[in-house]
Amino acid sequence: MITSVLVANRGEIARRVFRTCRALGIATVAVHSDPDADAPHVREADAAVRLPGATAAETYLRGELLVKAALTAGADAVHPGYGFLSESAEFARAVLDAGLVWIGPPPESIAAMGSKTAAKRLMAAAGVPVLAAPAEPTEADLPLLVKAAAGGGGRGMRVVRRLADLPGELAAARAEAGRAFGDEEVFCEPYLPDGRHVEVQLLADGHGTVWAVGDRDCSLQRRHQKVIEEAPAPGLSDALRSELHRAAVAAARAIGYRGAGTAEFLLGPDGRCWFLEMNTRLQVEHPVTECVTGLDLVAWQLRIAEGAALPPEPPATRGHAIEARLYAEDAEQDWRPRTGRLHRLEVPGVSVEFEVSPAESGLRLDSGVDGGAGGGTEIGPHYDPMLAKLIAWAPTRDEAARLLAAALDRARIHGPGSNRALLTAALRHPAFLAGELHTGFLAAHDLTGHRPDQALAALVAALAGAGAGPFPPGWRNLSSQPQQRRYHSEDGTEHLVRFRLDRSGLHAEGFADLELLSRAPESVSLRIAGVTRSWQLARYGDQLYLDGPTGAVALTELPLLPEPVATHAPGALLAPMPGTVTRTGAEPGERVTAGQPLLWLEAMKMEHRISAPADGVLAELRVAVGQQVEPGTLLAVVES
Repeated sequence: MITSVLVANRGEIARRVFRTCRALGIATVAVHSDPDADAPHVREADAAVRLPGATAAETYLRGELLVKAALTAGADAVHPGYGFLSESAEFARAVLDAGLVWIGPPPESIAAMGSKTAAKRLMAAAGVPVLAAPAEPTEADLPLLVKAAAGGGGRGMRVVRRLADLPGELAAARAEAGRAFGDEEVFCEPYLPDGRHVEVQLLADGHGTVWAVGDRDCSLQRRHQKVIEEAPAPGLSDALRSELHRAAVAAARAIGYRGAGTAEFLLGPDGRCWFLEMNTRLQVEHPVTECVTGLDLVAWQLRIAEGAALPPEPPATRGHAIEARLYAEDAEQDWRPRTGRLHRLEVPGVSVEFEVSPAESGLRLDSGVDGGAGGGTEIGPHYDPMLAKLIAWAPTRDEAARLLAAALDRARIHGPGSNRALLTAALRHPAFLAGELHTGFLAAHDLTGHRPDQALAALVAALAGAGAGPFPPGWRNLSSQPQQRRYHSEDGTEHLVRFRLDRSGLHAEGFADLELLSRAPESVSLRIAGVTRSWQLARYGDQLYLDGPTGAVALTELPLLPEPVATHAPGALLAPMPGTVTRTGAEPGERVTAGQPLLWLEAMKMEHRISAPADGVLAELRVAVGQQVEPGTLLAVVES
């Protein structure tokens, strides 16, 4: 019987496993890097072990350190979570060799699916349909998708639309795969831009029972990484659903699988399906399956590891669940990750956190950061920028989508910019609601969504920002010069607010028919054209966050008189984020064209391209491969 579990992971998934362990009376052990020393998962565990270092390579990817931590803390079992070493057969063997219980599939099963190329050969032999590209592709075979044979999460993936680009993309994919997974093997398969990504949740015990625990659609992706997932997959015929489930079970039986896992498939527009890969671990999106089945998948992982048997049949699904991944990133700047301090993450109406609810509908929040006011979690460059997963479940798909979009709207997210607006726009898009899903959905549709009224938000901030007293801010008995405030919004727009309050009321330049009803440093109410609207405000230094009826707006308060700032020559390229230079694409003195890649930065599990802003000559290249840079570092200069 398991008495103490070390989770060889961090953040949200560590907290998720801990929640079930506490419910089952099992003690918990956390591990943490130096940046994670005060992270929520560390504080919630019964014991914690430090892994010296900051990067994943120094800490969470060091199997020997993780096994030593489990033995030192007195744990008798290890749960790998997802990512990091969760699909490492070598790590699983090391855990078992140390006399610990491995809460996952047998190492042999992991090894069988560890290489996507080997897995495809194995599945083809088992009669499972697979997608394969010809050994010598021609223009007729395009587009192609280059993929890393080991690992996942979009690392090492490249779409090739011109045959001439294939050698370069193969080389780039090999380099990225080697850095991410320690294995440079890559392969090609046909790329279906209008294909669907559908997966089947599996549970298998050690007594011969294999469950297909429903299915999920994970087609809404950016950079080949999922952002919205749902269960069950909409629009599948009974025959196709049965075919997918049978193929998934066959895949699990072919490798003697045990525990929780996922078989992933690509569905073509014509209804044909192909096996893509098998994830030999718990998936990020497992909560949607839990919400529609009532199963605690982590609890079953633990029971199976202890030798328990599954009942003959899995439970039926009920209703519909949709999950949105909230990331600290700029969706309009090629999904560029954001760093900084997350002060607050609050979602009104959340029913449960990290657990399964018996209710017919509700909201679930799984997050690895502090969610209360003043939480102060630092979002750094070392790990994935996911802030939280918000899940809505309801009797119907439309109800779940509406509930989730509304919850995202009401959430108070104070810190680095997020992809919230894109998520809500996708959830409300007619094509999404019609079930017209495919992996190119985000690129194919205009998802800019509703734009908050930043000028109005700046006025609200100015009204709230004046000193407290018996009179409204800036109030004058007689007409006087207007009050002034300056703000800077996240998109770079500067707002100069000029307003005056006197006996006749509020007068603000650029606005008409306004009446100030109430104000405080934390709230403002206005009557606008006869309609009363209210805002909540929070201030952290010179940063202001406004949550109200026109949407969420973040502003930086500026001094009325601008201070001198350092300037750079035209054509200067500055680092948009902290990261590591992974490769360069041109040499000083070389002619370059607008949009040509000059160098690549790796940050927060993604590779980001820095391109020439215009045609010209690369006059300076200030950085080298392997160099770490901070935001604002001068990387290169292109002279026209």
